[in-house]
Amino acid sequence: MPDDKRIILSVSQLTGEIKRVLENSFPRLWVQGEVSNLTVHGSGHLYFSLKDAGSQVRCVMFRNYAKDMMLMPQDGMQVVVQGDVTVFDRAGQYQLSVQQLQVAGYGELAQAFERLKKKLAEEGLFDQEFKKELPAYPQRIGIVTSPTGAAIRDMVKVARRRWPGIELILCPVPVQGIGAAEKVARAVDDLNEYGKVDLIIVGRGGGSAEDLWAFNEEILARAIFKSHIPVISAVGHEVDFTISDLVADLRAPTPSAAAELAVPDIREVRSDLIDSARRIASSMNDLLDEAGARLTSIQRSYGLNRLQDMLSQKSQQLDWAGTSLNNRINDRARSYTNRLQGQAIALKALDPKNTLRRGYSICRSPEGRVIVSSKMLDKGKLITAEFHTGKAQMTVEETIS
Repeated sequence: MPDDKRIILSVSQLTGEIKRVLENSFPRLWVQGEVSNLTVHGSGHLYFSLKDAGSQVRCVMFRNYAKDMMLMPQDGMQVVVQGDVTVFDRAGQYQLSVQQLQVAGYGELAQAFERLKKKLAEEGLFDQEFKKELPAYPQRIGIVTSPTGAAIRDMVKVARRRWPGIELILCPVPVQGIGAAEKVARAVDDLNEYGKVDLIIVGRGGGSAEDLWAFNEEILARAIFKSHIPVISAVGHEVDFTISDLVADLRAPTPSAAAELAVPDIREVRSDLIDSARRIASSMNDLLDEAGARLTSIQRSYGLNRLQDMLSQKSQQLDWAGTSLNNRINDRARSYTNRLQGQAIALKALDPKNTLRRGYSICRSPEGRVIVSSKMLDKGKLITAEFHTGKAQMTVEETIS
């Protein structure tokens, strides 16, 4: 074809033609595959791929369809989607515009449940050591559930029947659908930040596995685990088990049962108080009877009736003790006197005056030193002799060894 006869299309024109052909060639259809590369955009749209062993296709699920889903798909989950084959002009690629998304089977939900359960168990979120004790007499309870469901009506009815003074604070949240888990988790966080509730109940009424899936999501499990306020999980019926049940401080089989576990029964408390009052009164009567018997015994005792005799006996014992004490003091004094007299005689015998009286004398140098040897004397030296009576000064003429 000559160059001037060629039909040249722009990229946009070509993409538009492909878009027209593709979108008019395929009716709305169902496709099954494995979810991968899931992205939740801030706009609320979901972007992901569906793949099998041989190929993959890009998918988009716009917000107006995504908000009606019961649960958020996860990477690796087998799903069946219904949608239209469309072309995204700007990227020049075909995609499925999804209107419905369903899990391929219950087995997929069970596998997702077991995967998350194993992961959280390995992290210790279910360990008994982290379970907090519920308050025996709570004054204020926070309830996180739907404001329109039967669950809230049942819990309010049971709680106020059992404990009329209880204050209930409702945090209204959606309990199923996309985003429900995030909103329930945020409500648990808000009650912890508020800090004026003694207990939190998280739950909803019964439903299918898809309906209850919000309570199997990781974001809610972690919010319950980090709560410093005790949490009761009450999801579905007795046969239903969720991740929230496993991580909570206590699992209740139903919302009504949660209210029963959360508050005491005023009738039982009143009955216990009456029984306690009776036991206290009985114990007091027993104590009074025992004290009365002891008082009667004292009144009849020999000591009380023969008090004067006992006083006389005690007085006699006191006199005897006084006499005995005086005798011991006198004996001790005589002993000390005798010892002192003996020591005085010994000291008197050693008195130098007595020695001088027998004819001895004491010679001293001019400095007053006692002369005990002739070697201490020099010829012509002056000495003083002390006698029993008087003294004399003498001059040494000669020393004899």
